[in-house]
Amino acid sequence: MKSQDILILLKLVSLGVDKPADAFNQSARNLAEMTGVGKTEVNKSLNRSINVGLAINSSLKGFVTVNRKGLFEFTFFGLSYVFPVRPLELTRGIPTALAAPVLRDKLLSPGGSIPVWPSAAGEHMGQAVTPLYKTVPQAVAHDDMLYASLALVDAIRIGGAREKKIAAEELRLLLSIS
Repeated sequence: MKSQDILILLKLVSLGVDKPADAFNQSARNLAEMTGVGKTEVNKSLNRSINVGLAINSSLKGFVTVNRKGLFEFTFFGLSYVFPVRPLELTRGIPTALAAPVLRDKLLSPGGSIPVWPSAAGEHMGQAVTPLYKTVPQAVAHDDMLYASLALVDAIRIGGAREKKIAAEELRLLLSIS
């Protein structure tokens, strides 16, 4: 697995791609434009996700379906080990984890600097957190659901037990799993 695989899977979830009419949305070209991941890498990413069971190739239907439960389990139990977060310097960026809109009202900030994805377009100063993939700040610019999903993933990657629990509950809702 590569970090962009999670970005691509969460983008598919945000698009609601689960029926043939939506197959255009998951074309490699379209996903590449929306995520900033190269077209060839999108194809490789989808193949990796199918190979590990995080996506299902519905070739008869003409599209890939995200294994939402598997994606959640991998995110909650494995992501912080496979793609650990390394806090960096103070910088301008886009709020993530507990500072993102999806969690901001659910968790009290411990004070100090907030976690941000470094971005010249960001309006907040905070502790830089390396995003799951380098194009995340651009990919979330026009997709609130993708932004929420990736911020929740970061909360799971960097949070304590309480933050992880609340982020997991929110991610379950976003992924529409029980």
